[in-house]
Amino acid sequence: MPLHPIAQAIIEQLEAQPPLHTLTVEAAREHLRQFARSQPQGEAVAAVEDRLVPVGDGEIPIRIYIPHGTGPFPIVVYFHGGGWTIGDLDTDDTTCRAITNAAASLVVSVNYRHAPEYKFPTAVEDAYASVCWVVDHATGFNGDPARLAVAGTSAGANLATVTTLIARDREYPAIAGQVLQVPVTNHAFDTPSYQDCATGYGLERATGEWFWHNYLRTPEDGAHEYASPLRAASLARLPAALIITAEFDPLRSEGEAYARRLESAGVPVSYHCKKGMTHLFLGPEPMDDIAGFLGSLFLLI
Repeated sequence: MPLHPIAQAIIEQLEAQPPLHTLTVEAAREHLRQFARSQPQGEAVAAVEDRLVPVGDGEIPIRIYIPHGTGPFPIVVYFHGGGWTIGDLDTDDTTCRAITNAAASLVVSVNYRHAPEYKFPTAVEDAYASVCWVVDHATGFNGDPARLAVAGTSAGANLATVTTLIARDREYPAIAGQVLQVPVTNHAFDTPSYQDCATGYGLERATGEWFWHNYLRTPEDGAHEYASPLRAASLARLPAALIITAEFDPLRSEGEAYARRLESAGVPVSYHCKKGMTHLFLGPEPMDDIAGFLGSLFLLI
């Protein structure tokens, strides 16, 4: 299919700016903040609360989005995208608000520590610690820890699914589902989609390489299953997954490969590739997919 007109417009907007990998880290972060501010304002929710949660030797910010209605509410812990390097609570605010309303769930957005200041596995440790904190404190913000899912976009989707691996390995906490939008699942750049979409579609191959370089301590880290979950020895006993990829996204192939590996391991998977879409624009349909997946998931618990 041809590019969706909105996806094309976003690409044209980005083409007027230098590629992220040519910028300093701070300039790239500001670039994403400005891009987020240029987008339409997010939906209203019942309430929003910012908190700090302990991780390792410090604290990280989280933002709790509360839906309308009477709880206790199901909980979705969300991790923003940005190659583990850029992004924050504000850049994915619109997405979190939409999930809150579509799924009638509490959404807890996590601003994990970023590379290159904090390299792998710091973001992974922050992600897992934040999910544990949410479960342990859920009743304090009207959440139901028995109905828990994780979600994320791009590198945030990587952290979401890696958190399910750790939770399985450590047998805590119980996670019912995972929502992975355009996920990073493998430290590799030789896939068909990386070849077909290396330039011209918003996320450049060179930018993907830059993100990984920022994130990893050494190239060998890229083979670790908590960095590249596609390489995990086993994906058995992971929670049900909704995986959404985009036709014109260099990450499409690894997202599809991860879906197939989960399926082969006996994990229930709903996989959707959005035609005409890019890494930076999936269109309106994914929110319907997310609402349907989470709605069915939480009804079964």
